[in-house]
Amino acid sequence: EVLDRPAPAFGRLLELRRTRRVALALQESLLGAPPEVPGLDIVARYASSAAANEVGGDWYDSFVTPDGATALIIGDVSGHDLQASVTMSKMRNMLRGIIVDRRMPPGDVLRRLDRATSLLGPEEGTVTCVYARIEETAGGGRQLSYSVAGHPPPLLVTADGRARFLEDAQDLLLGGLKPHGLLRASATEPLEPGSTVLLYTDGLV
Repeated sequence: EVLDRPAPAFGRLLELRRTRRVALALQESLLGAPPEVPGLDIVARYASSAAANEVGGDWYDSFVTPDGATALIIGDVSGHDLQASVTMSKMRNMLRGIIVDRRMPPGDVLRRLDRATSLLGPEEGTVTCVYARIEETAGGGRQLSYSVAGHPPPLLVTADGRARFLEDAQDLLLGGLKPHGLLRASATEPLEPGSTVLLYTDGLV
């Protein structure tokens, strides 16, 4: 009887550990290495939560688009369970498909993602995201076009050490909260040589 009493609790603990392993494996399988882009140094860092039952839906992504721009993405799905990781994978893959399909301002891309999410998976919950594009300008320099959906704003650090948050394209988080038909904000920022752009989730702070 003494041995039988803890059995359900041990079973729940084992199930929790198994679920966490599955969620972490799913999450880490989608967090690939950034692309090698001449003239850019792209570095990604991810650390899972120390809490035993928290896996979450944070993700990042970076790839070269068909038109030659470099896409930078970071996002966070509400929740700390396997469902959050599943939703994260759906959002990542839908966003990739929209970006590759056509060239659009970042705000328009996130508007399409929000619309697709509200139609195909209204139960997915809320999601924050930053989508940015690094593009070459006509003069040979680079610029950052970006849109922020309820996420902490990007941080720009210039070569001489000046730092400021990029807050000109703040908008509502994803999840069908923005009325259909309204545009999402986009903004463009010149990137001087030696600049650093930091994208992060609220887990950092």
